[in-house]
Amino acid sequence: MAYQSDFDRPMVQGNWTCADCGGTITQLKFDPRPGSTVYCPDCYKKNRSQRDGNRGGFGNDRGPKPKIQGNWTCSMCGVAVTELPFNPKDPSTVKCFDCYKQSRGR
Repeated sequence: MAYQSDFDRPMVQGNWTCADCGGTITQLKFDPRPGSTVYCPDCYKKNRSQRDGNRGGFGNDRGPKPKIQGNWTCSMCGVAVTELPFNPKDPSTVKCFDCYKQSRGR
């Protein structure tokens, strides 16, 4: 799938209300889902630093995710894995950090 820049993407025409200032929005760069919150370009830019600051730039406002402690074995190299950022559904597929990076091509 080729990446489309904002310049290539057609504007979506509609009738929405800005959730911040209450102004009318007649076109957006995306088609919002029904009931979703939309902002006019000015309010979006004005509140951008506040949104990014609350989320730490990572898309959530909950802070760091706690690690899950356990006793697993890396399925690729056999090293002991004692901490993961998630609870694995299938312990036989657990990978250590180095093997995970290697399998992802990083």
